[in-house]
Amino acid sequence: MLTEDIVQDIFVKLYQNLDILRFKTNVNYWLFTIARNEVYAFYRRKKIRTDQFNVESTDDIEVESKESIENEIENNEVKELIQIELNNLPPDRREIFILKEYSGLSYKEIATMMEIDKELVKSRLYKVRQKLIKKISMLVE
Repeated sequence: MLTEDIVQDIFVKLYQNLDILRFKTNVNYWLFTIARNEVYAFYRRKKIRTDQFNVESTDDIEVESKESIENEIENNEVKELIQIELNNLPPDRREIFILKEYSGLSYKEIATMMEIDKELVKSRLYKVRQKLIKKISMLVE
């Protein structure tokens, strides 16, 4: 209930001040600032110490942003999709992809290791990449 009240106050202030915001891209920054101020105001009203985390300034408090969490989740989902699709590939093509993308070997090194032509390595790697791109883009949409 308390958090809902604070969130409502924040968005009421956003609505009231929408005209004075010069750049609409600054809305996230403005919302964060207002939210922080509202939380501090709540603590002041309740006479709760705001320095309970033993920090000199709010810059010392590390908070993961929602965007970084969303990006991390999305990256993990893409990694899982890649792994699933790699498991469906023939072993020789999977090996080429892994040697190039994860081990960072050159085309020549992969060709020597697998005892195949360098151009064949390039061709197979290209086809695997295209297949992964196609499968992942279909799954993500």
